[in-house]
Amino acid sequence: MGEWAGVAIALVSSSLGGTAAAITRYLVGGADPILLAILRWGIGFLCLLPCALMLGVRWPQRSDWPAVTLLGICFFGLFFILYNIAVSYTTAARASLALATLPLHTMVVGAILGLECLTARKITGVGIAVLGVVAALAAGLAQSPPGAWRGELIMTGAVFCMAFYNVLSRPLMQRSSPLGFLTVGMGAGAAVLALVGFVKGSFAALDHFTMGQWIAGIYLGIGGGALAFILWVMALARATPTRVANTMTVNPIAATLLAALLIGEPITPNLLIGLIAVFAGIWIATSDAKAA
Repeated sequence: MGEWAGVAIALVSSSLGGTAAAITRYLVGGADPILLAILRWGIGFLCLLPCALMLGVRWPQRSDWPAVTLLGICFFGLFFILYNIAVSYTTAARASLALATLPLHTMVVGAILGLECLTARKITGVGIAVLGVVAALAAGLAQSPPGAWRGELIMTGAVFCMAFYNVLSRPLMQRSSPLGFLTVGMGAGAAVLALVGFVKGSFAALDHFTMGQWIAGIYLGIGGGALAFILWVMALARATPTRVANTMTVNPIAATLLAALLIGEPITPNLLIGLIAVFAGIWIATSDAKAA
């Protein structure tokens, strides 16, 4: 039940991440990629820190702080700057489609580092889930913006950052606590982002934000930042990295639905078929029989 609970938690987290992609696409015209990352992780960190202090979480060991800090900077800083750049080139659905290759990247990274064994059933489940995403969004690929391939290429390269984060974070969390680990990493990433944003003058765009943009930015920090990643690290503490990453295939579905409402991105008839395939793939991968 621990594995299934982790996968269920990761499904909710991935859905929130999908809505964050649509919100990012909505905001990208009025803010640069650095400011968008600052809003997401700065607000997210301000939500996390009081919770961590009130709950008395177990913080990372002193010897683990350099690794936790470096992972936080690479993931919450570098990855999400690249993520926001990718979304500025393409649609939320197409960017999320590239992000949905995360299970494949995570399996490869886990196998390379010798931290996770691959099975035929797990590989089959991930393949079906990813193919489900392709089926769900293929009909809309021809309607993509000019030069959208740049966004998908950047996103595909950036996904390796998240794959390494998924694989390397679990032992660090087990020596502390999911919330303590997340708070330190997110705080390190947010601090570096704020420093870079101050130097580049990214904060000036906030003077021109409308009420709708402020609401979207706050949601990006609370829903797409703090809540989504509290759930993500909880899932990583309960299930293997590949099984957690496999739920990322629902991310494009959530992104497509919300982007259709916010900015009129098209929804294809293949969406329902793809959604069924996604959940079928998740079930196959997460019901892998344990060795005797």
